[in-house]
Amino acid sequence: MRGRTVRLRTYLLLSNAVSLGVILAVLFYCYSRMLLSAPTFVWLGGATLLAGGLSFILHFVLVMPLARAANRIGEASGKIASGELGTEVPIVGPAEFRLLAERFNAMSRRLKTSFENVTRSESSRRELVANVAHDLRTPLALLQSHSEALLDGVVEDETARGDYLQVIRKESIRLGRLVQDLFDLSKLDAGSDPFEPRPVALEDVLIDALNVYRPKLEEKNLEVVVKLPEPSPLVWGVESELRRIAANLLDNAIRHSPNGGCIEWRAAIVEGGMVSIALRDEGDGVPEEERERIFERFFRSDRSRRREGGGAGLGLSIAKSLTERHGGEIGVTPAGDGGSEFRFTLKLADAGSGAALGRRRDAEDEGA
Repeated sequence: MRGRTVRLRTYLLLSNAVSLGVILAVLFYCYSRMLLSAPTFVWLGGATLLAGGLSFILHFVLVMPLARAANRIGEASGKIASGELGTEVPIVGPAEFRLLAERFNAMSRRLKTSFENVTRSESSRRELVANVAHDLRTPLALLQSHSEALLDGVVEDETARGDYLQVIRKESIRLGRLVQDLFDLSKLDAGSDPFEPRPVALEDVLIDALNVYRPKLEEKNLEVVVKLPEPSPLVWGVESELRRIAANLLDNAIRHSPNGGCIEWRAAIVEGGMVSIALRDEGDGVPEEERERIFERFFRSDRSRRREGGGAGLGLSIAKSLTERHGGEIGVTPAGDGGSEFRFTLKLADAGSGAALGRRRDAEDEGA
């Protein structure tokens, strides 16, 4: 059974009354034992009652601010319980109550931030499921329709059969890449992959990405310019993940560059022991209102999510996650000629690490 509660003001006033009663009881005991004369007992009793009355008034006045402060915290707690997160109370009163109010406000702000994060996560989860379903539906439908057409003998011409098989192959590759991207994102979110960085030559990372995308570059007749400091800087990271960052940015630049355009890689050493790497294209650019959202999962500038736009909207999100995993930052700014410039930073490896990497390369060359 729940016990009866006593308000703070009542509790303090009762404490004062008990103290006054004890004093009067002691005076009466002394008078009964003839330790005090009658006039003395009357004077002391009257003085005690007068002091007690003044003490009651003083306690009542001094306790009121404390009671109001406690009531404000109680009311704010009720508002938070009813869903008004972020409610704060004024920091007034004695030091203990001020400290309590500060901690209460800090707790309220943390609760609001946590709830907003949960809300955003839930919204992102629903959007993720919807976008995954959308991007899976199209290739699966094409695979089903084209394979049924071939199995039913609807397509008899060899040229048409070849076209159908090319579509099946293309959509299978696209579907496989989407599944792999989702798998990579889930691993990054879970932090399941060990992070064991080491010195990596930035030049090797960029050249490897260019070699992988050479057919696409030649298909669109794109010129590539690479500008690196001399000697090429060493960065601190996982080589496969750094190549993934460069490849995803390069793939995005190729898809949005016009035929016969130019793509430029540029790197420079900046303050704080970091290397800034920029990739510039001559595409249509990214609208200002989309420069933050472009790194969100499944976000694409084309609202219709047209298939000819290329990727599923995961490449830049993976690049952002990998960059932050390496302690860097990534962003996009408009280029002077109307294109876009994607820039990310990586930690610069020290000279000792560079010497170790050089010795390792020499050993590999000798072994070869």
